Amino acid sequence: MNRANLRTVPSSSFPDCSAPQDVPSRSLSLQPIEIFSTCPASDGIPREDYARKLVDVARWSEEAGCHGILIYSDNSLLDPWLIAHLIIQNTSSLCPLVAVQPVYMHPYTVAKMIASLGHLYRRRLYLNMVAGGFKNDLIALNDPTPHDERYDRLKEYTIIIEELLKNPSGVTYRGRFYQVEHLKLTPLLPLNLFPGIFVSGSSEAGVESAKAIRATAIKYPKPPNQEGEILDSGIDYGIRVGIIARATEEEAWKVACTRFPPDRKGQITHQLAMKTSDSVWHRQLSEFGIQANNPYWLLPFQNYKTFCPYLVGSYERVAEELGRYIGLGYRTFILDIPPDKEELEHTQIGFRKAVIKAYGRTAA
Repeated sequence: MNRANLRTVPSSSFPDCSAPQDVPSRSLSLQPIEIFSTCPASDGIPREDYARKLVDVARWSEEAGCHGILIYSDNSLLDPWLIAHLIIQNTSSLCPLVAVQPVYMHPYTVAKMIASLGHLYRRRLYLNMVAGGFKNDLIALNDPTPHDERYDRLKEYTIIIEELLKNPSGVTYRGRFYQVEHLKLTPLLPLNLFPGIFVSGSSEAGVESAKAIRATAIKYPKPPNQEGEILDSGIDYGIRVGIIARATEEEAWKVACTRFPPDRKGQITHQLAMKTSDSVWHRQLSEFGIQANNPYWLLPFQNYKTFCPYLVGSYERVAEELGRYIGLGYRTFILDIPPDKEELEHTQIGFRKAVIKAYGRTAA
């Protein structure tokens, strides 16, 4: 599925947010919206249940009209490329969004994975380029590279991947971190399967890296009223956010507090993780407190149950907040792991109302 195909999903799925045909595609206000879900992490589910749960979440996401699904990657999790393979085998159009960390493999290997999966399944992939925010993971791999330099490395890494996928005649590249000589990639990847590129990072270095390679910059958002000015239209922006929306505020908060009760052990784990992370977004989120009557909720993050803020409230209230993010220029939304199929249906309602608020027209 590509951006143009968003309008072909069933009416019960996420809304059609693509621009009318007579509007230039770079018009900020009418850029299409892409919605991704997130697959469950392998470290929190019994081994014998994990594959079934993964396939269930992928199928729910596809049925709901999600464009793709994020696959985590860190030292404690299953290999994201094997997860992507399983998702492709069990869905018909869902695009795996694979987290890619340069310290794990050479850029040629990433390009080869993309080309091989494209050759076998004719499925488009997305790459979530991550510099690595947990220092203990990096230290274990003997990677002492400072924070901002990791983003410089990420730029070189991504450039080589893209050039290998685009240039059948071969690639020569001489950078600070990587050098290749007349390197060729086979099989050739069809142009329509060229991967979407995201750069994960809320720091200035992360955003600058996204600009340099014209990737979508993925941030962990502040509350909409603290986000500041409308985003630079030179590149695309997205956010990672969980959503719990129901018909009433009371019902939504009841679900939220049942799903994510206070957890002292989780809070301690979160505090320890903060001490071993140089991630800007991790620090920024931790600084926001919980305010009364505010749909922006951080308790799951503070209890180490997830790695993104949540929007909690009635369909109308959640739609209002989503509409504000859309108004600021965010066009990609990566949702948290859906606990069941029904949760995605509730989220659809919130997004459909948000599109009406943001675009002033009925969502298909």
